[in-house]
Amino acid sequence: MSGRACRETGSAHQGRGRGCVAGAADSAGAYPVVVSGEAGPLADSPAEGGPAEGGPAEGGPAGGGEIPPEHRFDDLVDEIVAVAGVTPPRGGGGFGRSGLRFQNKIFAMLVRGRLVLKLPAERVDALIADGEGVRFDANKGTPMKEWFSLDPESGLGWLALAREALDFARSGR
Repeated sequence: MSGRACRETGSAHQGRGRGCVAGAADSAGAYPVVVSGEAGPLADSPAEGGPAEGGPAEGGPAGGGEIPPEHRFDDLVDEIVAVAGVTPPRGGGGFGRSGLRFQNKIFAMLVRGRLVLKLPAERVDALIADGEGVRFDANKGTPMKEWFSLDPESGLGWLALAREALDFARSGR
């Protein structure tokens, strides 16, 4: 266990991709995962046993408070690293230090408090047209056609968008 408390339940946190625990380990040493009624990794709808879009696992307010983007991203990382082939951010310096990777390719990262995702250019265009954010430019002055920076005020769920970005990374395009 990592020793940090879960923002969802206040109980012990098992670490990246393992959720939060409530109760004791069973005879095999496994802890029950209990976060907002989640049924398993990446469950995000009430029908699947997970929170509704925009709830705490999606980065929405837990208990009515605003969750800082760094915590929202930590929660996203905790959820999505359970997927085979996904690795957590490496840290350090330079581009992609906060990047979630699929087979060593960055598909989502947190940059200056904004969720940044690699998505198909058509999807980026649609999100921009809907007013959900802007193209990401990595402070180089040249916006990238397949990189999207989500507006902090957007109501779109981070987990759903990260899944889209992961699917795009899986496609190899």
